Amino acid sequence: MYKLYTRANTGGFVIEAALALAGVPFDQIDVPKGRPDQAFLDISPLNQVPVLILPDGRSMTESAAICILLAERHPEAGLAPAASSADRADFLRWMFFMSSVIYSADLRFFYAHRYTTDPRGVDAVKRAAVSEMDRSFAILDAALAGHDWLAGDQLSLADIYLVMLVAWHPEVAKVPTAWPNIGRLWANLREHRVIKRLNASHDMWPA
Repeated sequence: MYKLYTRANTGGFVIEAALALAGVPFDQIDVPKGRPDQAFLDISPLNQVPVLILPDGRSMTESAAICILLAERHPEAGLAPAASSADRADFLRWMFFMSSVIYSADLRFFYAHRYTTDPRGVDAVKRAAVSEMDRSFAILDAALAGHDWLAGDQLSLADIYLVMLVAWHPEVAKVPTAWPNIGRLWANLREHRVIKRLNASHDMWPA
């Protein structure tokens, strides 16, 4: 059985969605903020969530990587385009793009003090992070033009990953007008049974 260490309104949102869509049982351990104990640092050296403990006991961090692994281990759930599909390239491209560019920008915004040794530089770090988010969302919005989903003709974890990042934008109210294709995807997913249920516990956006 899987074991998921997570916390509300974190990258654990998309992992919970993946496990729910795959219909596989898992134990959930909520990790409080604050100073971690050594046992948690042993499985997550950077003190980050989510952490997925695999059935064989190994631990895995990095939400995008966990998504890809779960999609591979549970192909019947259709969490991602099949490895043999032409759409697989888009899935991998956008998963890595979002995790390396947008997720990283989110961290720089919410934990700006970690990214400068000058206390006076915190605001500049935050402004640069928002600019990076905006530039990246514009790229994804263009990719969604004329398409319902980021990768192929059905929902994948890339779409859920995207709306999770959208919810973290510090000016989230501007999303529907600034990036209408993303806004359309977000509106559709807000009505998905699994996403609605998870939002009730994560409080990612107003119900």
